[in-house]
Amino acid sequence: MVYHSDNAYVLCVSLIVDSLTIRFFYLNYLFWRCTTISDLMINEQIRDREIRLIGVNGEQLGIMSAREAMKKAEEAELDLVKIAPTAKPPVCKIIDYGKYRYELARKEKEAKKKQKVVEVKEIRMSPNIESNDLNTKMNATKKFLEKGNKVKITLRFRGREMAHMQSSRHILDDFAKNLADVAVIEKAPKVEGRSISMVLTEKK
Repeated sequence: MVYHSDNAYVLCVSLIVDSLTIRFFYLNYLFWRCTTISDLMINEQIRDREIRLIGVNGEQLGIMSAREAMKKAEEAELDLVKIAPTAKPPVCKIIDYGKYRYELARKEKEAKKKQKVVEVKEIRMSPNIESNDLNTKMNATKKFLEKGNKVKITLRFRGREMAHMQSSRHILDDFAKNLADVAVIEKAPKVEGRSISMVLTEKK
């Protein structure tokens, strides 16, 4: 296929613009992917012979020495930050590093607030537990589960009761079945020294 010179020129310009647009979004993605301050090299720590520089507004400023890029950052009264150290050449961006640290700390603090701390409560029983006490234990377990906690159910054995550990396992099985509408078994009953334990979690 033969293109007229004007059409060929427009096509070339279009391809260049598309390429720069893709590169711009990719480099900004690399920058915001950095999640900790320790991931970043800044200012005088950057000593590469050549780097690709991105301006404070995301504009491409081209390839230059780290020293020249540092001068541009100083002129803008901002910092030079290496955001893609493995790229060839490495990519740096001019930003307000102090502001970036503040924003990162704020986001980390907000993320911690949103994290729900799941506690593991424990309900202890003996193999000779009476039905009334068993119901009380199940009600307590329900309340723990409703609050989002996990519950460890422990069947403890003493003295001669140790000889009946395996035959008493059904107590835990029945306990879980009676709470099947609100709980699921996260960890199946397992012998732990002088006891048998299982862990229940809230049914979603």
